[in-house]
Amino acid sequence: MRRLDWVTDGYTYPFVFKACGDGSLLGTGAAVHALAIVSGFTDSNVFVDNAAIAMYGRCGEYEKARQLFDEMLEAGIFDIISWNSIISVYAQIGEGRRALQMFQDMTFRYDLNLQPDAVSLVNILPACASFRGWRSGKEIHGYATRRSLIDDMFVGNAVVDMYAKCGLLVEARSVFDRMEAKDVVSWNALVTGYSQIGRFEDALGLFENMRKESIALNVVTWSAVISSYAQRGFGYQAVDVFREMIVSGSQPNSVTLISVLSGCAAVGALDQGKETHCYVIKNFLNLAENDPGEEGMVINGLIDMYAKCKNFGVARSMFDSTEGNFKGVVTWTVMIGGYAQHGDSSAALILFSEMVRDKRMPNGFTVSCALVACARLGALRHGREIHAYFLRNRYDEAQQFISNCLIDMYTKSGAVDTAREVFDTMKQKNVISWTSMMTGYGLHGRGEDALQIFKEMLAAGLPVDGVTFVVVLYACSHSGMIDEGISYFNNMTRDFGVVPQVEHYACMADLLGRAGRLKDVMKLIEDMPMEPNAIVWVSVLSGCRLHGNVELGELAVNKLLELNFENDGLYTLLSNIYAGARRWKDVARTRLLMKHSGIRKRPGCSWVQGKKGTATFYVGDKSHPLSKQIYELLDDLINRIKIMGYVPETEFALHDVDDEEKGDLLLEHSEKLALAYGILTTAPGVPIRITKNLRICGDCHTSITYISKIIEHEVIIRDSSRFHHFKDGSCSCKGYW
Repeated sequence: MRRLDWVTDGYTYPFVFKACGDGSLLGTGAAVHALAIVSGFTDSNVFVDNAAIAMYGRCGEYEKARQLFDEMLEAGIFDIISWNSIISVYAQIGEGRRALQMFQDMTFRYDLNLQPDAVSLVNILPACASFRGWRSGKEIHGYATRRSLIDDMFVGNAVVDMYAKCGLLVEARSVFDRMEAKDVVSWNALVTGYSQIGRFEDALGLFENMRKESIALNVVTWSAVISSYAQRGFGYQAVDVFREMIVSGSQPNSVTLISVLSGCAAVGALDQGKETHCYVIKNFLNLAENDPGEEGMVINGLIDMYAKCKNFGVARSMFDSTEGNFKGVVTWTVMIGGYAQHGDSSAALILFSEMVRDKRMPNGFTVSCALVACARLGALRHGREIHAYFLRNRYDEAQQFISNCLIDMYTKSGAVDTAREVFDTMKQKNVISWTSMMTGYGLHGRGEDALQIFKEMLAAGLPVDGVTFVVVLYACSHSGMIDEGISYFNNMTRDFGVVPQVEHYACMADLLGRAGRLKDVMKLIEDMPMEPNAIVWVSVLSGCRLHGNVELGELAVNKLLELNFENDGLYTLLSNIYAGARRWKDVARTRLLMKHSGIRKRPGCSWVQGKKGTATFYVGDKSHPLSKQIYELLDDLINRIKIMGYVPETEFALHDVDDEEKGDLLLEHSEKLALAYGILTTAPGVPIRITKNLRICGDCHTSITYISKIIEHEVIIRDSSRFHHFKDGSCSCKGYW
């Protein structure tokens, strides 16, 4: 047009500005604006200026848009569209509060020509939703009702969406039900709102209603429903809906794909995750129209899915092949988190160290994943290093979350007093902080401290729930506080409104079983208002093992088999009961049954932290370079404590051999080997920290109690159940383990 020397007019520029805004062509738009200024079409033509404001806003130049708007106000050339345009600019860039301020400035002018219209409301309501400004949103809703603008379907949709995003689903549903005209956007606003606050049944119910009323479903609808299933842990249903979506011809976007992958990860649906991966390769990745950021999010979702499905080979391969801007902090976090929570905690810490060395700044979630890995390994040294990194870099936005992880890490690494220091220095504590500290004290057999924390929690006015009482009862059980545990259990409904669930009954079965009150355990089970689950019967079986009740132990095993609960721990406990009763034929029969069932007993394994890293020992292990010194030291220690009164508890050597040979077998237990190595390699006065994959055996517990009298170390052992602190001839468990 310009080349042909045609003269532009006031209608030409708005169309050109719109095209520049739609294509984010800032340079071209600015040049056209300059031409409009030179041609005299600004400061005199409100339509051209309004179009220029909208163009700058869509191109991200909101300061230039505001400058132009202010110039229009000063010149007195503006209308309702001018205000709507600048409000829309602020809403688009996420400046909801500034958009609301502009809306209020417009209404406070009391100009009849500037009364908000339907477009004004459609612009400002999403801005209110962006910062959950429901009070302002309600005022605008009232205005829309008074001016009959609520009858406009677009305004109605905006009101429903605002209430839904502010979590006011009752109000959203009320407006939705009164709307005479609805479209798919109306339904989507409500479906998405229900999904985001966890009311998945309502979301799925609306989805079914949409189908019944033959409403065309778009990508927002499908994505909201898939997300609902995924967040509820119904991964297979999420995949089924995704398949329906593909068949319907609707094109998934990045949100849809991430939701499907999340659903697959939640249930370990590796095959379905691979199918989704194939779809992503064929139909999503490397398309010209794709946003690179969205592709990166989908790649992160794939890595997360493979990691949570424990296919670390593919997950790591994808992680290593991700380059450039795609490999952001989220990519590192999902890989580190996958290792920490579902696989190899050591690999998680190695990767975290690599991230820091590469000068990549971990976020709060990355740090928490690394702390989870430390907690799983009991890696106190690494945990302290990460704690120091956290303090140096001041993660203010994640202070509370990371501090909770630090409490968990220190308690599971044997340093419960350090955990308490972290707890005491927290500026803000939530329920998780208090519960984590109570759990830590329970793990270490410090029930009185756990109950003191509980009382302080109540005094602070924090709510207590079923989880809180599981922790309280656990702490009582592991500290021998029988009467206190019974009292809390009996009064939890009356005093706190918490109705006991099956997990609380399991804690009580454990508490009474440890105390030898097996008749009371059976009475408790008979009075349960629900069927006892496997955890309850495992607690019964553990009590039978501890107190040698063969008949009740056999009953517990039969009940567990009826519940299809079958693992090596079940048969090991039964073997222990038979061995304690010297019923060797039954021990042999149990082992044969294990063999025929294809179940293999996990070998006892202990690892101990030393100056040069962590050393691992198995039962009868002679592979370590210091094996000769380890066994010589153990022989010497056993001989010395025998003089002090130690008698080997040969019932823990589950073989039908003579007592002398059983004593030799007991000597080879992994925790004893780890202790000897720790004594050889640890400076006097430094605690020896040992972790065992199974429960510590009774003989090892007794012998290490004696040994702690004659060595210059505190011995801290973390087994599969709890912590034991051995010092000066006593253990922190006080016999309740």
